[in-house]
Amino acid sequence: MDILLIGGLWLHGSVWGRVASELEGLGHRPVPLTLPGQGDGSVSATLDEQVDAVLAAVDAVPGKVMVVGHSAACTLAWLVADRRPERLAKVAFIGGFPSSHGQPYADFFDVRDGVMPFPGWAPFEGPDAADLDDGARRELAAAAIPVPAGVARGVVRLADERRFGVPVVVVCPEFTPAQAQECIDAGDAPELARAKHVDFADIDSGHWPMITKPAELARILAAAADRP
Repeated sequence: MDILLIGGLWLHGSVWGRVASELEGLGHRPVPLTLPGQGDGSVSATLDEQVDAVLAAVDAVPGKVMVVGHSAACTLAWLVADRRPERLAKVAFIGGFPSSHGQPYADFFDVRDGVMPFPGWAPFEGPDAADLDDGARRELAAAAIPVPAGVARGVVRLADERRFGVPVVVVCPEFTPAQAQECIDAGDAPELARAKHVDFADIDSGHWPMITKPAELARILAAAADRP
């Protein structure tokens, strides 16, 4: 199966390199995506342009695809499920939940000169970054691409309720499946509360398992893609 891989904020598509190699060995065709404004040099990209880029990748595949969103890009993956529910075999969310209609996409940190730069490691101390050593932190921070304000402050627009029929797998890195279910039950993930098919997969990592646990993450994604 074709598996589209969408990194979260500040990440270039190359962050999926080791996961992609593992997925190929497991019989799948990984497609790591470099989003507009997160690797093409544009600082004026918008959320709509990122959605369009992923839709183009979906439309380029003849059969059904699995779309994987990491962190903030869980919402981007869900926006694609809203636009192409009939084309998606499954959606995987890594380390996050999709936002609801009308919410800002990822307005989490200060925007300066039209972009939201990587804020440093202070906001991620604790379980998020516990498995990143000093070298990995330096490398990730050095490669971080400031996110255009038009992406970070874009408004989520959802319209097609067929999205709730797309099977979902929630990959739980810095939180457990039980904690994820508690969030859903508490009303903190209303989109997932309405999804008809939600599975959970646990991975013992921080927020960036594609960096710290690529082989294990690939096995989880491949298993999800293989499961009817």
